[in-house]
Amino acid sequence: MTGTTRSSEGLDDRRKRLLFRCWHRGTREMDMILGGFADVHIAALSDADMTDLESLMELPDPDLYAAFSGAQPLVSPYEDGIFIRIKQFLDASRPS
Repeated sequence: MTGTTRSSEGLDDRRKRLLFRCWHRGTREMDMILGGFADVHIAALSDADMTDLESLMELPDPDLYAAFSGAQPLVSPYEDGIFIRIKQFLDASRPS
């Protein structure tokens, strides 16, 4: 079971794979962060954004989680681009 609220119907194969990978990271925290972002934005990502996301997803969950939580900076070249968009999404979705 995943937490996804979005169907993969209508998505091309690359977007379907990314949506699945975002919701099946290995840790629930990263599933919620990346999966939540993918549910909302996967259909509108450019090819460059998808390449950035695929690259970002190669990093280990503990490193990504530390970066998203602000406990540790993310190493170059990952600290900008799609990471910033996901971080903004995460910050905006937190209750005040």
